[in-house]
Amino acid sequence: MAAPEPEATTTAPVRAKDHSPWNWLLFIPIVVPLIPVFFNGDSPRIFGFPRYYWLQLTWILLGVSTTTLVYQLTKKRGER
Repeated sequence: MAAPEPEATTTAPVRAKDHSPWNWLLFIPIVVPLIPVFFNGDSPRIFGFPRYYWLQLTWILLGVSTTTLVYQLTKKRGER
């Protein structure tokens, strides 16, 4: 009786090929904070903070929300 042959295992990492157009949305939190017109001014102030400081927090929220949106739109539905 012949022993079953072991399955061939590959040790090379499999590269993900996700060419979803939703990935282009990830450029928004990169490009928008680089536009200088947003920082050109002191007012309006929110809770006494100048525009520059509260816009920094806004960019963080923009980045998190955009990343979450792209993840939800591009994840595989069958994976758990």
